[in-house]
Amino acid sequence: MNLARLSINQETVRQLSIPELADGVTGLGITGIGLWRAQTQEYGVEAAAKLVRDAGLTVTSLCRGGFFTASDPAERAAALADNRTAIDEAATLGTDTLVLVSGGLPAGDRDIAAARERVADAIAELAPYAGERGVRLAIEPLHPMYASDRCVVSTIGQALDIAERFPAEQVGVVVDTYHIWWDDTVAAGIARAGAGGRIASFQLADWITPLPEGVLLGRGQLGDGCIDLRGFREQVDATGFSGAIEVEIFNPSLWARDGAEVLAEIAGRYRRHVL
Repeated sequence: MNLARLSINQETVRQLSIPELADGVTGLGITGIGLWRAQTQEYGVEAAAKLVRDAGLTVTSLCRGGFFTASDPAERAAALADNRTAIDEAATLGTDTLVLVSGGLPAGDRDIAAARERVADAIAELAPYAGERGVRLAIEPLHPMYASDRCVVSTIGQALDIAERFPAEQVGVVVDTYHIWWDDTVAAGIARAGAGGRIASFQLADWITPLPEGVLLGRGQLGDGCIDLRGFREQVDATGFSGAIEVEIFNPSLWARDGAEVLAEIAGRYRRHVL
């Protein structure tokens, strides 16, 4: 079956260099990749952009910007400057999507609503800059277990409450199955996002238990967990979204394996559990 919409996020096979990832996906007929800033900076942003173009690939997203919740003025200014750099990198790479992880609560802070407002304030400063460069800021809600230290935005509804303050071409949201599968309002959230043209990225990973210590690296290979991946794909498609479907899995057991083998397995699991 057609893999035209499938994209592989770089962190899913972080054992592969950018050239190895490009070779691996093109060999399988996959045309999209998602990149991360640190690895791309290490390789060279301009060099990565050229490599991707020469391989005939599309960069479906760049991760990550964000971390907007600091209340200290100097920290806030530094975060805004770094995000402007991230926007410039996304434009250089030819992607229209910069994924934002909003940031958690500063040390000693217990006002999560105020932290969310600081996220909105930062996006208000950055959205026009991004729009001028053809980049959309994509607010990613993360599972509530990350609310204290990584992301005070936990649901699609919360992400949309921020995104809808800005033009849809400047700010959208990420639909990531790993983070939102549990939410009983998620169907309405996806429909709302789609109706407003706000779905900037659709990402897949499965939920497996028990979660590892630290929880960050516990995403499951497609089909290994309890998420109805095909059902999510059908809901997202029903909104009219026809963009890339990006597989983003953080899991050391996948990183320890041969990268080409993992890529082939993902393609098979995608056919079996998503299409």
